[in-house]
Amino acid sequence: MASAADGPGNLGAEQNPLSVPVADHGAWATAMNNLGIMPVGISGQQLVSESLCIPRFDPGLSLIGPINPMMGGIGLVPPPPIPPDVPVIKEIIHCKSCTLFPQNPNLPPPSTRERPPGCKTVFVGGLPENATEDIIREVFDQCGEIIAIRKSKKNFCHIRFSEEFMIDKAIYLSGYRMRIGSSTDKKDSGRIHVDFAQARDDLYEWECKQRLLAREERHRRKIHEDCLRPPSPPPIVHYSEHEAALLAEKLKDDNKFSEATAVLFTWIDRGEVNRRTANHFYSMVQSANSHVRRLMSEKALHEEEMERAKEIFKNALMAILTQFEQITAIFTAATRQKAWDHFSKAQRKNIDIWRKQCEELRNAHSEEIMGIRREEEMEMSDDDLDDIPNKRMRMEENGVCDQTQASLKEENDSLRWQLDVYRNEVELLKKEQGRVGRPDDDHAHTQPHTHAHPAEAQIQLLQQSMHNMQQELLSLQEKLSSKETELEQAREEHHYLEMEVLSLREKLLSGKGESVEGTNGELHEKSVNGCVPSLYLSRDRRSEFMRGGVASEKEALLLGIISTFLHVHPFGANLEYLWSYIQRLDSKVSAGELERLMVRLPSMFRQELSGVGATLEKRWKFCGFDSLGSA
Repeated sequence: MASAADGPGNLGAEQNPLSVPVADHGAWATAMNNLGIMPVGISGQQLVSESLCIPRFDPGLSLIGPINPMMGGIGLVPPPPIPPDVPVIKEIIHCKSCTLFPQNPNLPPPSTRERPPGCKTVFVGGLPENATEDIIREVFDQCGEIIAIRKSKKNFCHIRFSEEFMIDKAIYLSGYRMRIGSSTDKKDSGRIHVDFAQARDDLYEWECKQRLLAREERHRRKIHEDCLRPPSPPPIVHYSEHEAALLAEKLKDDNKFSEATAVLFTWIDRGEVNRRTANHFYSMVQSANSHVRRLMSEKALHEEEMERAKEIFKNALMAILTQFEQITAIFTAATRQKAWDHFSKAQRKNIDIWRKQCEELRNAHSEEIMGIRREEEMEMSDDDLDDIPNKRMRMEENGVCDQTQASLKEENDSLRWQLDVYRNEVELLKKEQGRVGRPDDDHAHTQPHTHAHPAEAQIQLLQQSMHNMQQELLSLQEKLSSKETELEQAREEHHYLEMEVLSLREKLLSGKGESVEGTNGELHEKSVNGCVPSLYLSRDRRSEFMRGGVASEKEALLLGIISTFLHVHPFGANLEYLWSYIQRLDSKVSAGELERLMVRLPSMFRQELSGVGATLEKRWKFCGFDSLGSA
């Protein structure tokens, strides 16, 4: 390295740049190395790595010589990038005790293992047999500060540096042939191989550094979260007469009302209300209630502001739509024959595009205004619907309720379709009105008196038809809303009837005559009042269905299996146990189906309550033999 550094130092600052054409770059580099001169870049090619370059040597400048630090801008010019496929040509390194010769640049670079995290130790193999620790330290001292060298009896060692970036400089020496002195003995030469080594000390230091970085990151994140966290609410004071008097004053103040209500809610939730403090709390609750009128007045003011804003927005939209109509009229006048012929082709194209855009915007604004009017009409219809009295219930049976719901859905669909049809007709009438409102100027000039009155009469007819269409739309909307209310009432009646049927079934299964008679009495009273007449009328049919026999072959098979199962269980069995047994034979049978089958045959199956307290359960028993004997 000393000789390599002396080469450029002996050359003067007036050294001319190299401009000799070179045919063989490899021969040129070899000649430069033999002369002890630092090889320079040829055609922008960097031959030496930056880590081993001499101080103040910039290969990008193609100069050999010291660089004046006072020259502005030279130090700011970055070196040209190295192409990845061009091999880096290394130079001969001269040390005091040995010499390092680079390998052939055409050979592939030495392979290395994967770099361990936090690696500061390298493995150096292929050392000469006569290489000592001092010679190794002399070679690798130029890479950085060495902490320790662990040399083996064989031809390798481990070197630990103080920093991680020094490893890259040591890896650069991999592939060099080391020769001790000028000896040609085999024991004094060897091709060194430098590779990453995995050491416990490096890994431990790297883990400690990572834990330190993680602690710093957690600390930064915690500080950031503390800055973003909302402030904690103020603590709630304990109840006392003095604090209650202060709170009563705060409740009367509009600005402190929210804070005071939180304190009052906490006191009541804590259980501070007793006989002694009840009057104080009643006065505070009364003060809180007095703010309802203020809130309602504020709500009314805001609603008025919203209505005014809506009106202003509506008027602005109407003004914009009027101007759009005027612009559309201008485009219509420009497209007439007597003016259209004087425009060029490009001008016609632009005018046509502008007219289409203006018509699209006008239609969009008109749709928005129609939507606002529709919302206003819907609000008016909702207000009118509030005055309509509730209609009485008309359906009690499940089948009738389902039919009514289906019919109401069909009517709703038909009404919606009629609404769409009327809206389309209104749009068509608007378009026809626009066409009639723009008659040809030639006809208007030639026959002004003959066409003016029929056009006005047709416009009036169209306006009248549009008014009729709007009235029909309002009536259809009212019908639709009434049908929807009837549908909701039918659903509520359906739910109520299902609950009544379930309660009646439980009362019938209990087997108590008094409860059954009471239920019949209640049903009779309801039928007299006009609430549930159809339940009372259909009771006989349901009892006939429950006393009926077997409806299908499957029910006969189930009946036989249930009878056999309950016969071998003389003390009865619950429904879940019976269902789990039949599930093994037919997985499609449900527990409700079994229960309905046994309820329909009270002469064969009887349900009894067994157990006491928490062990109380309903068990089914087979009573066919008892019923046959009594018959």
